Amino acid sequence: MSQPSKIVLAYSGGLDTSVILKWLQDRYQCPVVTFTADLGQGEEVESVRPKAEALGVEEIFIEDLRETFVRDYVFPMFRANAIYEGEYLLGTSIARPLIARRLVEIAEQTGGDAISHGATGKGNDQVRFELGAYALKPDIQVIAPWRFWDLNSREKLIAYAESNGIPITRKQDGGSPYSMDANALHISYEGGELEDPWAEPEAAMWRWTRDPREAPDTPLELTLTFAHGDVVAIDGEAMTPYQVLARLNAVGGEHGIGRIDIVENRYVGIKSRGCYETPGGTILLKAHRAIESITLDREVAHLKDELMPRYAKLIYNGYWFAPERKLLQKVIDDSQRPVNGEVRLRLYKGNVEVLGRRSEFDSLFDPRIATFEDDAGAYSQADAAGFIKLNALRLRLGAHLTGRD
Repeated sequence: MSQPSKIVLAYSGGLDTSVILKWLQDRYQCPVVTFTADLGQGEEVESVRPKAEALGVEEIFIEDLRETFVRDYVFPMFRANAIYEGEYLLGTSIARPLIARRLVEIAEQTGGDAISHGATGKGNDQVRFELGAYALKPDIQVIAPWRFWDLNSREKLIAYAESNGIPITRKQDGGSPYSMDANALHISYEGGELEDPWAEPEAAMWRWTRDPREAPDTPLELTLTFAHGDVVAIDGEAMTPYQVLARLNAVGGEHGIGRIDIVENRYVGIKSRGCYETPGGTILLKAHRAIESITLDREVAHLKDELMPRYAKLIYNGYWFAPERKLLQKVIDDSQRPVNGEVRLRLYKGNVEVLGRRSEFDSLFDPRIATFEDDAGAYSQADAAGFIKLNALRLRLGAHLTGRD
């Protein structure tokens, strides 16, 4: 690894990245630039500034990227109905390419030739950050301290911080025992008691959602308005992408929606148990599939469903900037041109129920044909006989051959 002249660090101000900041300064004897993004995690990101200044950082980037995150990353992903291994709505995965992009852009802006992150050597995030960075700037140097330093425990990190005068904010209750990640789409929990896949998560772990059993006894109904596959209004009130997700998180969390507890397959080959709260995303997925059900051609909808697992795996594994993901995105986005209309939902004790869907100009649902009553000649039921016989031909031929065995 060559000697960097300036390093841009993805900096949260927590124990890990505060130690990494000082460690980078000492090891490489070069300026370190810090970058902190507000992706809707619900914490005051400006509080990291004095922490970075206390460690001698002169170039500090703190950015509100909430709208960019939801508009350019979350919403495009939901146009695909992306879900990994049948359950995970990719809340952590989809945030990493935006962070990687800004790390590279800030490096170019400040004359940096290296970036650094605090992802461990056993997780997915190291892959996502670095694949994203290399796709955008092939010659960038990436420094991942967790892969080669000896500060491999929380006790060692605290000892290093205390010996180097790094201020540590200790929570009176000892803090969360979990490794957590939050943004506008979700909050995740790993580690601690969750490392036993048989152990039930403690009730106090969940932060965004009510226990469905304790959710309001009165259901909430709401109407989402879609334009080209994206929600643009709730109950008739126009909203930006981030405002939509924030509102759905609030009402979904109140009604106990969006909790999952899964064991997933990490890209590096490890099985990992994680718990996630994705209230707004759970509502979005249900509503989006509902509006697509009346606006998408059958074969287009089925093709999208076939492509979706591949698309979701690309995001999970860190290939957001890969040419195959970009190609899939073009196909998906083109499919969304007729996905316009309204979906009416009911939220109740952890469930999202579709009450209705309509599209004034783009609906392919024709009640004249779909009716079980007299359709006045719109559909000839007699045509079904020939259709069935043609499709049964190969089955009948196969049955004759099978009869010889």
